[in-house]
Amino acid sequence: MAVNKSDPRTIVVVGGVAGGASAATRARRMNEQAEIILLEKDRDVSFANCGLPYHIGGEIADRSALVVASAEFLRRRFRLDVRTQHEVIAIDRSEKKVEVRRADTGESLSIPYDKLILAPGASPLHPPIPGADASNVLTLRNLDDMDRIKAIVDADSTRRTVVVGAGYVGLEMVEQLVERSIEVSLVELQRQVLPLLDPEMAEPIAAEASGKGVQLFLGRGVSEIVTDENARAVAVILGDGTRIDTDLVVLGIGVRPNVKLAVDAGLELGETGGILTNEFMQTSDPEIYAVGDACEYVYGPTGKRMRIALAGPANRAGRLAGQHAATDHSDPMPPVQGTSVVRVFECSAASTGMTRGFAKRFGIAANSVTIIAKHHAGYFPGAEMMTLKLVYDPETEKILGAQAVGGEGVDKRIDVIATAMQFGGTVRQLAGVDLCYAPPFGSAKDPVHMAAFAACNQLDQITEFDEFDADLTGKQVVDVRTLGEVEKSPLVEVSSVIHIPVDELRDRILELDSAIETVVTCAVGVRGHIAARILKQSGFNVSNLSGGATIRNRAMKE
Repeated sequence: MAVNKSDPRTIVVVGGVAGGASAATRARRMNEQAEIILLEKDRDVSFANCGLPYHIGGEIADRSALVVASAEFLRRRFRLDVRTQHEVIAIDRSEKKVEVRRADTGESLSIPYDKLILAPGASPLHPPIPGADASNVLTLRNLDDMDRIKAIVDADSTRRTVVVGAGYVGLEMVEQLVERSIEVSLVELQRQVLPLLDPEMAEPIAAEASGKGVQLFLGRGVSEIVTDENARAVAVILGDGTRIDTDLVVLGIGVRPNVKLAVDAGLELGETGGILTNEFMQTSDPEIYAVGDACEYVYGPTGKRMRIALAGPANRAGRLAGQHAATDHSDPMPPVQGTSVVRVFECSAASTGMTRGFAKRFGIAANSVTIIAKHHAGYFPGAEMMTLKLVYDPETEKILGAQAVGGEGVDKRIDVIATAMQFGGTVRQLAGVDLCYAPPFGSAKDPVHMAAFAACNQLDQITEFDEFDADLTGKQVVDVRTLGEVEKSPLVEVSSVIHIPVDELRDRILELDSAIETVVTCAVGVRGHIAARILKQSGFNVSNLSGGATIRNRAMKE
């Protein structure tokens, strides 16, 4: 793509980290003649946001490893005019310039632009409750935040921490603090950890944290933070009056997009409160672009624009915006599926696209199937169990989303499904995808295949499924597990169960009433599928309990 050498345009980038730094460096690679000015209000330009908790915990020992690209590196390698501690306070669209205030000197200056790229990011939410301004009540968004938290954690007097918010950042902090032998209490306003997941998929993460000694306070918010005479937090008071003594409070309750600059300049916002952009990341002013946590992307499963605060989309959007600003041409920004993963001790959870709960909340037609399988061949040592939930459109058969939780391999399965979604894949196409297989890596019928097979069976009415939390009152419930399995883990929330092991079902079928609506269950759904096929072909109106007793008992044990 040729660049007109007589057009050395000035490109101003506001903000660094993922989106801004990617935009600036791509702009340089595409236009050697451009003047590119990168303005960052903080001291660090480009750092590994997602790695911050792991330095606090010591898993990443070298702090400098978190600096992706220093200001000096960007100046030397890309000839960027990098100015740290320069905060853009206003945009003059008519004059095409930005007003800047230097944090170190207080000086104000104006910088003209031909193209402007906004990457202001988002700010952590800080609840307006008493005591929230205490010096040891902290959020984690940049290297300075990390240093402050680490200094407190490193102090010998620090023994207890309260983490507020059980999203990704909160759970990563919990893991790392426990690794530092800190007593951790986790508070979450919703009734589950990872509120963006379906409840039964998040429960193993909660169980893993609890098993490591983390005190969970779910379904409760913080009403007050108690401070001492030195204005330091010493306890957290929950809405129900529970008091949790602490030496440190870490807030991880979400972020708010930094859109004030855009709003003051008259740029349009989208429905979810982010800066509205087109497919080339241009705002309502075509000379101004927006990328990262402050803007909106097209959400793949719905086709609508929404905020998706993840580093991957920010990097990709920055790359495209930088190229378009430098050359007036680029590929369009593809839809974003919202693919993410988190590790909590020995358990991981990953997701892409929409959950079943999301679909129900917004009135979107969606079916789901849940399977439980090992991440590689069961006969090969080290096989770990995972639960995989696949959500799809029953009319178009397109994949809408997936969630996986377990040990090894959950990221691989979600990445495969996210890739299929990116190309508009259906569950039938997913059932035929050709995945690599060897005993240390997978199974001939991968968990991805098993989930797709179950969805195809549902579509073809070969097997009907009941959700794990279905009301089984008045139904004939048949548990086809062995007697030992049933005694060890009886099916919860059901008044009457008929126990017939699957291998005896054909011989004992007369013990069942074919006139009564029937639900079969086993441990994870595989034997239930076999039982359902036997009964359906014998005239029964029968369904299989999705995920079997494992999922129902996991999610409804309380």
